[in-house]
Amino acid sequence: MNGVIEFGTKLKLLTNYFMQQGLNSPCFYKHYSMKITDLECYSLLIPDFDADACSSAQDNLIVKIHTDDGLVGIGETDTNPWGVKAIIDSPGTHAMGRGFKELLVGKDPRNVEGLWHEMNEKTMMTTRRGLGICAIGAIDMALWDLCGKIYSQPTWKLLGGSVKKEITPYASLLPEGRTLKDYSDSLVIKTVKAKELGFKAAKLEICIKGPYSHNNIQIEDDREFANMVHKCREAVGDDMVLMADVAYAWQDWKTALRALRMVEKDNLYFIETPLPIDDLEGTAKLSENSPVRIASGEMLQTRFECFETIDKGKVDVIEPDVGRVGGLTEAKRVSQYAQDKGVLVVPHCWKSAIGIAASVHLSAISPTCSFIEFLPKELAESQLRKDLVINELEVINGTIPLPDKPGLGIEINENKLLEFQI
Repeated sequence: MNGVIEFGTKLKLLTNYFMQQGLNSPCFYKHYSMKITDLECYSLLIPDFDADACSSAQDNLIVKIHTDDGLVGIGETDTNPWGVKAIIDSPGTHAMGRGFKELLVGKDPRNVEGLWHEMNEKTMMTTRRGLGICAIGAIDMALWDLCGKIYSQPTWKLLGGSVKKEITPYASLLPEGRTLKDYSDSLVIKTVKAKELGFKAAKLEICIKGPYSHNNIQIEDDREFANMVHKCREAVGDDMVLMADVAYAWQDWKTALRALRMVEKDNLYFIETPLPIDDLEGTAKLSENSPVRIASGEMLQTRFECFETIDKGKVDVIEPDVGRVGGLTEAKRVSQYAQDKGVLVVPHCWKSAIGIAASVHLSAISPTCSFIEFLPKELAESQLRKDLVINELEVINGTIPLPDKPGLGIEINENKLLEFQI
């Protein structure tokens, strides 16, 4: 070409090359210019919600990011929806307290990591942790979904490429019942049902003591915890992977250790959040002595809290929630660090099929990710979980095939979005 190629042609050739190689990144632009035109927030709540229930699937905060070429990215986060919406929509007052919406409108959505840094830096005074990071999580998730649609590629390709062909979900099981017997019976029934649905693994929510016990049940005798594990294991046999979530039930590592020794023969894959989230010294002691892997991370925000839990808490499994930790950008950093440290990654997600899809894309790029959390529609009480997404990623023979649709690969039900909006 006589040694002369116009810049636009060169850029197009470069972009096409990287797309063919599966190495596309938001830094390789499909168009010369693109701008965010609007950021919409939707606070959602089911009409028959129970304020005493321990299920955050009853509400949701949805973010839509619009661009000047008509494309829309979707994200969500798992926290108080009113609070996050207020933070995103509120105007800024100074250089360290900017508003998210005003910060993003007019910016190029393809600069995802750059926007993450800018959001974190320019809202630092008011949103260093808590609702602010959850807001970043929802926005970042939506940006990655949007970029996938811009480049007509699934998000996992933009994140770096998959290391697996399928993702294995575990069925997350929340029992019903306001007595110990009803609660226990419900858990056994749901565990059996999960196996019948084809799930290869299930997590037992056994939250019967501590600050987040279900349905006001408080049972101090840890033999009851052990009995519930025994019953579920007996009901499904040894060929199903089982884990348990006790929601910060024990206040000291020695008490937790005594309880975990009662279930050693039940071959639990991990025990989730046995101790208070900030008791890293106790968690480390428990991790060093427990016959069961120790998992934590559902409430952690930013890579820094996750790194600290890995290093000081010595957990065997880190559980970043994509919407809470700061989005896929931050969750990827956690995954990379966990791989370097030899720690398993099992993303937490107790939300809609939007967050589940984000967990799938994170798992696809994470070598040490063995499972993702999955709330089955068939076993969920919340209509938001059942109806918010039209074409959620399917579980086929116990696994989720690697998504091939652009972005996160899901489509929101606009009628349900408006129906549950508050």
